[in-house]
Amino acid sequence: MSTSHDTQVGVVEQRGIELVPENERHGKPRDLFFMWLGTNTNVFYIINGALLISLGLNFLQSLLIILLGNIAGFFLLGLTSIQGPRTGTATFAINRAAFGPNGGRLLAFFNWLTLLGFEGSGVALAVIALLTLAHSFGWSIADAAWFKVVIILLVAGVQLYIPTLGHATIMVVQKILAWVFMAFFLVVAIMILGKAQFTGGQTGSFAVVTVGFALMVSAGGLSWANTGSDYSRYLPSTARPSAIIWWASLGGMLPAIVLEIVGAAVAAQLPSASDPISGLPSALASWFLAPYLLLLFFNLLAVNAIDLYSSGLTLQTIGLSIKRWQATLIDMAICTVLAAIAIFNSNFNALYGQFLALLIIFLAPWCAIYLTDAWLRRNTYNSAGLLARIGGPYWYKGGINPAGLLAMLGGMIASALWLNSTLLQGPFSKLFGGSDMSIFTGFIVGGVLYWLLARVLMPGTLTAMQGQIDSVES
Repeated sequence: MSTSHDTQVGVVEQRGIELVPENERHGKPRDLFFMWLGTNTNVFYIINGALLISLGLNFLQSLLIILLGNIAGFFLLGLTSIQGPRTGTATFAINRAAFGPNGGRLLAFFNWLTLLGFEGSGVALAVIALLTLAHSFGWSIADAAWFKVVIILLVAGVQLYIPTLGHATIMVVQKILAWVFMAFFLVVAIMILGKAQFTGGQTGSFAVVTVGFALMVSAGGLSWANTGSDYSRYLPSTARPSAIIWWASLGGMLPAIVLEIVGAAVAAQLPSASDPISGLPSALASWFLAPYLLLLFFNLLAVNAIDLYSSGLTLQTIGLSIKRWQATLIDMAICTVLAAIAIFNSNFNALYGQFLALLIIFLAPWCAIYLTDAWLRRNTYNSAGLLARIGGPYWYKGGINPAGLLAMLGGMIASALWLNSTLLQGPFSKLFGGSDMSIFTGFIVGGVLYWLLARVLMPGTLTAMQGQIDSVES
């Protein structure tokens, strides 16, 4: 059995979206648990929990929404992880089955923008953590523009290391960091929950509850569903789908639920602590401030490594003939600019909340179409055909599957019509008291439309799907 450099820790992974040969597959589904545990044990979820309180919900309402939203969202992550071992390639290469190689470019571009938004947010928070640390030492230069620029560039340089190395390094590092971060946030929780309030507060209306649910799903599992197979593709093709679903879902779900409960509990009692960097330290012991900010800095870099790795793969899927590590460099340069914009803006939390709200318009219908297509073909693919640039089983009409693009357009419109965010409020949201059902409308309309249009516009596609399934099963 040969061993590729792409499976070695500390070596730059040369493989991008190219197929992973069966003799280079390794690991078990439970490895996904530790990878997603380390990734989701992060400070963003404290922000998310605090945002529920700022929306006007009380703690008990927030608790219910946190549980339901994360169960639903991370189950989607598990479902989008089972195609990786079947194909040996990344999520948005598999996405070509539903949209075609050329149609998939457009969706990959939207996904790339989504990942850049998370990367920019992560780098910005890491910079803010270092600037806050500088303030705690009494350094007056922390307010100087030139000093902020230097810190931004320093963070960007450090951030590049792990995602440039690639999959093998990420899987090992995230497993180690999972234990470190769990211990860290356990200490944080113990320190601040004694000051938190678990009852009382204003009771939000049903409309506000729906807005909070949309926030939990889009900020949690749904925001990772577009990367699921990027990290499962090195598993053997014989890996059990049910094991993949549960290990990936639980690994992301558990830390998200715990940390969002912490964020909501603290914000209910200490509204000023809803900001995890400039506010939350006020609820901590003074001696813990420096260790908190330093570990928070590394925590943010670890989370961002996942987004950077996946955005590099997505950039390749768009069609750029560059290596994965080169794509990572391009992404890092862009998200550094985005981080700088956020740093010099006075309200990071507001920008982050607006970004999360608009994610639903793209991610909800995309996820539904991707999973509907996988269900129709029983997760059976022509792996080589997914990477064919011209022709092949997924070429459809000029490289575009009209059923996929029309369903995506319909799902995005349906989602936007019932969205409630500070940047956009749809007419159905206004009609029904400011509610937000965008997750449901986008997901249901996108999935059902694809199921119907695949039969009406592309009946030959369904026949080809069944042919692929039959050939594999025989």
